[in-house]
Order: sequence, then C-alpha cells, then structure tokens
Amino acid sequence: MEVNIFTIGFAKKSASEFFTKLKEAGVETVIDVRLNNVSQLAGFTKEQDLPYFLQEIANIRYIHKPELAPTKDILDAYKKKNIDWTEYERRFRELITKRHIEDSMMPEQIDGACFLCSEAKPENCHRRLVAEYLREHWENVVIHHL
Repeated sequence: MEVNIFTIGFAKKSASEFFTKLKEAGVETVIDVRLNNVSQLAGFTKEQDLPYFLQEIANIRYIHKPELAPTKDILDAYKKKNIDWTEYERRFRELITKRHIEDSMMPEQIDGACFLCSEAKPENCHRRLVAEYLREHWENVVIHHL
C-alpha cells in the first residue's frame, strides 16, 4: 500500500490558494506540526479558526500534534541565528528519533494527511524532515509538497 504524505506552509499564501491546494490534492486530514499555532502571525491558520475553515471549506479534519514540532530551545536557537540549518536539522532529527514518532501513529492514519507549518517552502522546514523521517521508517511513503 502506498502512503501519500503531503506538506504545506501557509506563509506567502492567500487563504484561497491555501485551501484550494489542499482540496485539489485530496487531503483528508491536516496535521498541524507547529509548536505555536495561536500567534497573530498565523492569520487564517490560528488554532481556533483553522479547524472550522478546513471543515467548512474542504471537509478536511484537523489534528494538532506538537510532538512533531521542534522544542522551543531548538526553534529559538535557529531563529536567533545561534545555529545554522545544518545544526537545526541535526538537533531536530535527534529529537524526533528520541520521540519515536514513527510509533506514535500508523501509516494508514497518515495516508492522505498533510503536515502543516508556517514556512512557505519545505527546504528549510521541519515538516519536510518529519515526512522524510517517516519515509525512512515506513514502506512505500510518497511525499508531496504543496
């Protein structure tokens, strides 16, 4: 069985573009992998609003899984430029390895799901690292960046 994992960031996207991409991809569940999903900077993706919008606009379920987010220490060190992306990636991969995220969910639960974070592109975002980590631990995972 093929497991399709999607990823998306909301930055630099209008609400129309964001929800259209999810609908057109056939996403069934959005898994919010942000540590902080209540910030004013989150706009239409704030914790109180996003589940409603996803359900009403696209009939998509919402789950917040902060255990798939970096710790505040790792995130702050990167944002303050105390560490570079290579070190951020090393620390985050170490963290999700310790957390055994591959055991906290089943591939069939993730099939058709989309990891949500704020970064516009996946290259320097932990949502990509989560998806790649799961691909390394599960069989037949295909990653789609929206």
